[in-house]
Amino acid sequence: MKVLVTGFVPFGGEKINPSFEAVKKLPLKILGAEIIKLEIPTVFYKSIEKLISKISEIKPDIVICTGQAGGRSHISIERVAINIDDARIEDNEGNKPVDKPIFFDGENAYFSNLPIKKIVEGIREIGIPAEISNSAGTFVCNHLLYGLMYYINRDYNRILGGFIHVPYLPEQVLDKRNKPSMSLDNITKALEKTIEICVEELL
Repeated sequence: MKVLVTGFVPFGGEKINPSFEAVKKLPLKILGAEIIKLEIPTVFYKSIEKLISKISEIKPDIVICTGQAGGRSHISIERVAINIDDARIEDNEGNKPVDKPIFFDGENAYFSNLPIKKIVEGIREIGIPAEISNSAGTFVCNHLLYGLMYYINRDYNRILGGFIHVPYLPEQVLDKRNKPSMSLDNITKALEKTIEICVEELL
């Protein structure tokens, strides 16, 4: 079994992105499944292109994308992606789409097919705050989740796929008042537990 896990490059003036920092710390095998790690550009459309190219190459059974959600205190398991790009800030190549559909032939929304409630329960059982999120925003994170589920529904319907938002790391909030953070170890443990639950779902 193969699990593709992705995180983003830093964006918005940050020097690090906790999503890929945590992905890098994951073991190479979890419950016998091979873990393949991929860094994704924080750029509209290039992010989807890189993800789908890797999916086509390695043919994973599970795809878990992760991203930074500064201001959130919990590991957020995303339920749904919507067919809209509406950027508050520019991506890493200066793109700032406003009210633009991601795919004109796509549905208004696609739901993750990960076992999201089991994942939340499992992460909480190891003492880490977790929740279901019903909005992945309208920036590149939502864009990537939408692209993933668009292609899963169209071409790869045997794949389990979804998206997880993670909080800032403590070092990112030193100059940010009243912003929550989470240790890199806890973010990594939460992702490892997520992968365990998803692998068990397919065994």
